[in-house]
Amino acid sequence: MCGIVAYLGPKPAFPIVIEGLKRLEYRGYDSAGVAIIESKGSLPDELVVRKKKGKVSDLLEHIGDEKLTGNIAIGHTRWATHGPPNDVNAHPHRAGTDRIALIHNGIIENYSAIKATLNQRGHSLLSDTDSEVLAHLIEEMMFGSELDLFDAVRAALKQVVGAYAIVVIDKNNPTRLIAARKSSPLVIGMGEDGAFYVASDATPIVSYTKNVVYLEDEEIASLDLNEGLRIRTITNGEVTPEIHALEIELESIEKAGYEHFMLKEIFEQPQSIRDSIRGRINLKLGEVKMAGIDDHWDKWENASRILILGCGTSWHAGLVAEYLLEEFTRIPVEVEYASEFRYRNPIIRPDDVVIAISQSGETADTLAAIKTAKEAGAHVFGVCNVVGSSIARETDSGAYTHAGPEIGVASTKAFTSQIAVLSMIALHVGFRKGCLPRERFTRLLTELNGIPELVETVLKQADAIDEIASKFDKAENALYLGRGYQFPVALEGALKLKEISYIHAEGYPAAEMKHGPIALIDDDMPVIFIAPRDDVYEKVVSNIQEVKARGGRLIAIVTEGDKDVAQIADHVIEIPKCVDALAPLLSVVPLQLLSYRIAVLRGCNVDQPRNLAKSVTVE
Repeated sequence: MCGIVAYLGPKPAFPIVIEGLKRLEYRGYDSAGVAIIESKGSLPDELVVRKKKGKVSDLLEHIGDEKLTGNIAIGHTRWATHGPPNDVNAHPHRAGTDRIALIHNGIIENYSAIKATLNQRGHSLLSDTDSEVLAHLIEEMMFGSELDLFDAVRAALKQVVGAYAIVVIDKNNPTRLIAARKSSPLVIGMGEDGAFYVASDATPIVSYTKNVVYLEDEEIASLDLNEGLRIRTITNGEVTPEIHALEIELESIEKAGYEHFMLKEIFEQPQSIRDSIRGRINLKLGEVKMAGIDDHWDKWENASRILILGCGTSWHAGLVAEYLLEEFTRIPVEVEYASEFRYRNPIIRPDDVVIAISQSGETADTLAAIKTAKEAGAHVFGVCNVVGSSIARETDSGAYTHAGPEIGVASTKAFTSQIAVLSMIALHVGFRKGCLPRERFTRLLTELNGIPELVETVLKQADAIDEIASKFDKAENALYLGRGYQFPVALEGALKLKEISYIHAEGYPAAEMKHGPIALIDDDMPVIFIAPRDDVYEKVVSNIQEVKARGGRLIAIVTEGDKDVAQIADHVIEIPKCVDALAPLLSVVPLQLLSYRIAVLRGCNVDQPRNLAKSVTVE
């Protein structure tokens, strides 16, 4: 993986593909490359490939003043899976005759066997990647079986085990490109001028077209300037393309004057939470409207258990939801790492409801877990941010978070939007089941509706949080502690710090500190407590005292007006008072700002942390 862009049309292709690669930089990558078919007039067309380890800027420096002209090109940003990041392993990959070029996201699981067979047949493969074998396999199908490019791709993919999103071009046919997918996203855009655009998500093409087709698993598309768009399945079944209108705007994927996308997205949270609850909470009628639940109410009403699946930040949101759902619906809840779910032979029953959470809607581990749950007969409900994504299509029902595009790799507004939606699910199901009295239900709805304004209050402390951050940017380790609803927030705070600042950080339930982590505490160890005045406040204050007695450097997130913790902690950050169940929506924001500023002070690439990718579309 990581990012795919392709163009075919009347305009010069190279600038469009390069601009698209720049828009995909947020996904995280370690090399970049392009392939373009250049017209040589009376001479045969030439397939030109340029690729380079590093950023798109390194690729452009490598190309220099060379003029790459042509109307068809493919581009790729690679996040290394097979083979180290270097020029040779970068995409695109060519086959032996230099006739075709291919870009690929995903993993070819049986590539070793295919590579061995190709070597026996005289192919000379240059890279360490699994992707290059596919280029050679397609070429062999073209020449050995005398198939055209479309059928050669289809025949080659029948031999592949794994995940793929690919785009292939053939220098002998510069008016056509082929795209295909399985378990890795691919979107086709259609311009008014007859042009075609292909990308791994909509961000590279939104400035050119709003009309797109989302390829489904095991579909292959032929994009031809003469014949138009044609889609067939890998078994050669005909598919009628369904055109969708993109809902994102170009302005939403720009920095809008902020230093980084992450900072912009932290400050967008009041609006993203509003957008996530808008139209779903009706305070006048005292109700929540969620069609994805109401249309399948029998599944929720009769659920014996709720399973929540997610990875990373989405898993943390699921942990918050466990507290919410068990408190308000009285249905047992289990939260699972999607990446481990199907590998331990899980017990799944037809009367289970499974909630799958993913910002991108394309997380490979979560998609695989969804399929496992559906095969066992469970009802699967998706919570994701991207309209038309794979999880939105694979689940039985669901709810979008409406957070808008999240460009920063470290998830911020997606987390709070997920919690907002999960809160509404818990309140709605709890009320309909009769577990949540009308008076309390209405009060909680009113509080949730007012959360965006409270987040704005927290954000006004950004300068003060920056000052605190300046005292901890040299730390090598950090400990985050919370109890109850704040335990998942401690996990999320620790994740944010380590993924963007590269400081080792751990989140723990505060009471578990005495069972091991307390041994780490010394004068250099920052310890961050999430300690609002909730049902476990007194217990957490005792834990704070224990850390203070051992010389830990204390930062505490407290309810405004708290004087007790202020006398103990070295630094306090106040959040407005709200009900315990919704406090994570407030307490996580200072932790996001703290991590962001520490990372900036350490000179880290905040939006593109090393080794990370925004959408993990491989297992």
